[in-house]
Amino acid sequence: MTTSRLRTFGLILAFTMLAGSVARAADAPANILTYKGQDRDRLIADGARKEGLVVIYSTMIVNQALRPLADAFMKKYPFVKATYWRGDIPELFAKIAAEAKSDNRIADVIEGSLGEIAVGANITQPYYSPASEDMPDVYRDPKGEWLTTRMNYFGLAYNTKQVSAADVPKSYEDLLDPKWKGKLSWRIDECCGHILFITSLRKLWGEDKAMAYFKKLTQQNIVNFAAGSARTLVDRVMAGEYPLAVNIFAHHPLISAGKGASVATQLFDPAPSSAAQIMVLKNVTHPAASLLFVDFTLSEEGQKILAAAEYFPARKGVAALPSIAGAVPANVGVKENFISPLEVAAMKARSSEIYNEIFR
Repeated sequence: MTTSRLRTFGLILAFTMLAGSVARAADAPANILTYKGQDRDRLIADGARKEGLVVIYSTMIVNQALRPLADAFMKKYPFVKATYWRGDIPELFAKIAAEAKSDNRIADVIEGSLGEIAVGANITQPYYSPASEDMPDVYRDPKGEWLTTRMNYFGLAYNTKQVSAADVPKSYEDLLDPKWKGKLSWRIDECCGHILFITSLRKLWGEDKAMAYFKKLTQQNIVNFAAGSARTLVDRVMAGEYPLAVNIFAHHPLISAGKGASVATQLFDPAPSSAAQIMVLKNVTHPAASLLFVDFTLSEEGQKILAAAEYFPARKGVAALPSIAGAVPANVGVKENFISPLEVAAMKARSSEIYNEIFR
């Protein structure tokens, strides 16, 4: 082949490659976050490879769940580095809000039971993940700004040396028995403690019946426990300081009981439940990598990692560990009273008022 022909062939090849590149760029969606085309997975992987980083803020315990999840993600997608920061809900939201206010966004993805807070603060944006197609409607935001990653179930914790299984309250009405006066406690927590308990009964019974019940319950002199983490109150029950604790994470006593502690869980029918959500922040720095991480977290592989970390996976077909399966209402023949983030947002203010008016 002559030099002239080689030069011509090279130009044709270069033009063909350029045309292919332009065509691919033309095919790229205007907003990768909400794209549903058949080439979505390829476009996300290509974009994540270029971005090379995703930053996650979560309420998951680091050594238990967050680190294993990030490590597994990076092993599967070695071209993306996953960094993370862990905090409780008030700390996490304050950090995100400060970043948004200063226009110095570091986080890409947030995960935890703060869907109603984040969406209400207008700091998240809609996205699409194929995992949403198998989720019940209540486990996903109608506007597409959050999807459920893991479930929370709530019950009564009791000290088995102080309260027998036969004698423990089996229903909400049983809590009104005079023999429990001064022996009940609950955690003062805007997310998962007293407010969720009040909200769940308002949803279940309606305002009039719930208010009548609360006025009776306040006569039991419930201890308002405001110190420490969600586990701290269970630890106090184990120590015998409080015989009974209302509306705690139902799996915490089961974990401790498995290690020999004198504590157990009793679910009421229906048992309150809530969820943790995963969200993508507005003006996200790494949109493709964010979607890749969301998809992984909601995949069977990601959900099994959460299950192994003693969380309750939201994905259908991924079961909780046998050691804590007794906290899942369906496993023990109990109905579930799920409080969605939208319901929390709509009912939280009034539930706080009821607490301040009656129980404080």
